[in-house]
Amino acid sequence: MSEDAPRLCLATPPLADGREFLPALASALSAGDVASLLIRFAGDDPRRNEEIVRALAPVAQEKGVAVLVDGSPAVALRAKADGAHIEGAGDELTEAVEKLSPGSIVGAGGLKLRDDAMRAGEAGADYVLFDDADLEALAERVGWWAELFNTPCIARAARLAEVAPLAGAGADFVMLDDAVWSDARGPAAAVAEALKLLQGAKT
Repeated sequence: MSEDAPRLCLATPPLADGREFLPALASALSAGDVASLLIRFAGDDPRRNEEIVRALAPVAQEKGVAVLVDGSPAVALRAKADGAHIEGAGDELTEAVEKLSPGSIVGAGGLKLRDDAMRAGEAGADYVLFDDADLEALAERVGWWAELFNTPCIARAARLAEVAPLAGAGADFVMLDDAVWSDARGPAAAVAEALKLLQGAKT
């Protein structure tokens, strides 16, 4: 791991309307440094999803937060997002890299096997995202990747309590989603706690 503390990433719930989510997003981003925001969609209507990105992206981008679109390079380009997140290491990822790189970010998630992660890296993904309900297995996967590969690794923390272990395992970034939006204290408090945990993991 580098001497710098791992950074925080956020992912939205699946959204059907961007404006309704703006207050929660603004609250979360007010708490401190966030590296990126992954916008997820409830439906597959490109026009609706583009509207969602256009509603949310400026709020994040003005704070220096990279905005990624889940699953749609075309929407990312039209809505002036900073990149796209693709599930898997197959043709969709290859096509996204060809379409967006090097000017925009292309990340890969849904990588169930180590071979999938390696293929994603070889395909030119700018990061790999690991997610596993088993924290021990997830930390092991993160540690394996961090030791052997230079492509940045994002680890999804299902709970705030998982932030420090995943950072300690070697994640370059830790992603939070429901743990922020469903926190009874509000998104800002959840993000502030996560940032303290990440700073504490600095080595």
